[in-house]
Amino acid sequence: MRIMFAALAASALIPTALPAQDAPGTPAGAEALALLTKGIAFRTVEGQGQVPAYAAYLKQQLVSAGFADADVSFVAMGDTGYLTARYPGRDRKARPTVVLGHMDVVQADPKDWTRDPFTPVIEGGYVFGRGSLDNKAGVSMVVATLMKLKREKWVPQRDLVLVLTGDEETTMKTTKAAAAAFKGAGLVLNADAGGGALGEDGRPIAYGLQAAEKVYGDWHLTITDPGGHSSRPGPRNAIASLAAAITRIAAYRFAPQQNEITKASLAGTAAGIAGPLGAAMKAFAADPGDTAAADLISADPRYVGQIRTTCVPTMFNGGHAPNALPQRAMANVNCRIFPGTPRAAIEKTLVELVADPTITVELFDNGTIEAGASPLDPRVMTAVKAAAAKRAPGLQVLPLQEPGATDSMHFRALGIPSFGVGGVFMKPGDIFAHGLNERVPVATFDPGIVWWEGLLKALG
Repeated sequence: MRIMFAALAASALIPTALPAQDAPGTPAGAEALALLTKGIAFRTVEGQGQVPAYAAYLKQQLVSAGFADADVSFVAMGDTGYLTARYPGRDRKARPTVVLGHMDVVQADPKDWTRDPFTPVIEGGYVFGRGSLDNKAGVSMVVATLMKLKREKWVPQRDLVLVLTGDEETTMKTTKAAAAAFKGAGLVLNADAGGGALGEDGRPIAYGLQAAEKVYGDWHLTITDPGGHSSRPGPRNAIASLAAAITRIAAYRFAPQQNEITKASLAGTAAGIAGPLGAAMKAFAADPGDTAAADLISADPRYVGQIRTTCVPTMFNGGHAPNALPQRAMANVNCRIFPGTPRAAIEKTLVELVADPTITVELFDNGTIEAGASPLDPRVMTAVKAAAAKRAPGLQVLPLQEPGATDSMHFRALGIPSFGVGGVFMKPGDIFAHGLNERVPVATFDPGIVWWEGLLKALG
């Protein structure tokens, strides 16, 4: 989960802060918090084999709330897998709505954390623990909402299918399998993307609806050489040659691009940004050919990912001994590609920039795929705006393009409209997903249940 509202938050500071909330005030909010604290204790890191145990716990909770045992199932895939729970609707032939999230988390080293990452701690209005934000808070709120609706005997118009994957943070093999299993879905609502920004006073200031994400790509650049004694250098050096190629790639700027999501996002964000940056956003939204505006936006790391493909070197390894000429050097170039641009076109540009036939340029297959943006669905926009108005009257809703990658890519690649509509609202400065001391505010659970209940009733 990523929430990109740092600039809006900075422009809407109000000095009087709201008090921290130590416990939810509603039964469903309390249930979501209980699901989260229990969930954090499952060490659902790659290779730990804890995803099936966490899935079994969630199934137990869903069945206890009234889901038929046969409607909740776990598909095992090695030491992980994915969980599905079907909520039958009135029209069983209609295309179902998938509610998406993931159960796995990234690794965390306890010695680096202030608190043990897999022991949930509630302190100062926050729940601390690995996965508390990414993505077990979203999973817990969705599950708690579905349990509430089931107990209340609500019946959706069409089937709702909860899909919780088990390796979103790594290879996404479970996501690929789940997307194939539900390729007939009509809509995907992803709890792992989108979200609201709070000002320093704790009040909501904007909501981001994720409708697109950059395409991920790692390229390995490799050069080999006979090497030799370092006292007899020749005209060619593997490390030097690769470093020169990497320098050319690092200096290159891809052409600016725009789609309906980034246009709406920049135009909306510009209203809260003073000075040249806000003016540049407004200008670029109106004219994607305004390269001067694009360059000014690109100078800010918060927004560079919104207007162009980026390729940066992230790893470099070469040589085998301090007194020998290198026989091999390898670098990794990580690209976040603007939706709609084929990875083959990016590879062609990288080869041209390398300009050295002795250096191989090879795409590393890590399970990510190419997927375009989801057209902004008026029905989804209306539902999200209605949910946002309940959260805070007049709250601005901005379509967003994710600079990272989520499970939605596998559904979008099949042509299924997918939107990140997470119910977590928090201060941008409190977001530590994938980092140390990850946390989520306790105060987000009560309104988060209301958020999801409104969306599911409107879009289910």
